[in-house]
Amino acid sequence: MAEFMTGEIPLNFKTNPYKRVEWEDDLTDPNTGEVLEEGTIFWAEYGNNLEWGLYNAYRFLIEQARQMQRMQIQMELDGRVPGNSGTFADPLDGSTNKISLDKALTDIIESAAIGTTTLTVASVDGFTPFTQVTIFDDMAKEDVVITEVGTNTIKVQALKNTYKKGAKVARSNVSIDTVNAEMGVGDWQTFSVDLVEVV
Repeated sequence: MAEFMTGEIPLNFKTNPYKRVEWEDDLTDPNTGEVLEEGTIFWAEYGNNLEWGLYNAYRFLIEQARQMQRMQIQMELDGRVPGNSGTFADPLDGSTNKISLDKALTDIIESAAIGTTTLTVASVDGFTPFTQVTIFDDMAKEDVVITEVGTNTIKVQALKNTYKKGAKVARSNVSIDTVNAEMGVGDWQTFSVDLVEVV
């Protein structure tokens, strides 16, 4: 029996990995209609082989399209400045060229009022002075510039809005979907917590 597909396969194959089935009809007596020889029986293995074959073929096409998009981006950027080797791009598929998203993110651990310039935060990792950040919760958002970074505080321009405890401070409020190659707005996150009494 041929080696049928039962799941995802590596996409770096050199020869066609799909093993097709030779289908045969029933051989019947033309006069009586009696089946003289049965044709190919449709087994689950055959059906799954078809399904996984189609699925892996589409995976291959999608990967090809992504590679072509990366080449198109590179050619477009290089074409604007002949000999340019410092081009950078992000096709949003998980593979970038000389560029990366700054994912620095932290929480405000104390509520902040309008006019506040010092934010007490859970972590200052990834934040540096004179860079812009977005502060947001489920009610408001604004962009401010960091003026100073302490051990557990970040100083910014005076806030124009109030923010509750747990508000986010982020270098980039962006969510990248590498499956659909799309960039969207990040969400304000909430969590459900189950409290268990320990006796």
